[in-house]
Amino acid sequence: MLQAMREYRLAREREMMGENSAVRLCSVGELPKEGEAKEFAASGKAICVAMANGKATAMDNVCPHRGASLSEGTIEDGKLVCPWHGWTFRLSDGGAEGMGNERVQLYQLRVAGDDVLIDV
Repeated sequence: MLQAMREYRLAREREMMGENSAVRLCSVGELPKEGEAKEFAASGKAICVAMANGKATAMDNVCPHRGASLSEGTIEDGKLVCPWHGWTFRLSDGGAEGMGNERVQLYQLRVAGDDVLIDV
């Protein structure tokens, strides 16, 4: 019964958002701590969630440079630093600092009760 209520609530949240692409990523309690990043899976994609200044940002977890797992990187001044070669990605728009048009895809997150939803 509890699972059915949860699924109904998530379906209603998707309807209210006007999108059907939102899926459950994790619970609010599973989000990374301030200044940290963590890997999740959603719809077959590896997602990195970084927490900076009280805001969770979701992005592709694969660095476009050499394929490193960005969730293993560090957060500095509102940017995620790749653990392999130091590429730096702005959490505001996914752009790579000093690397031209390189970027990682960002995804919108929403909270519905205790669930964190992601638009993929």
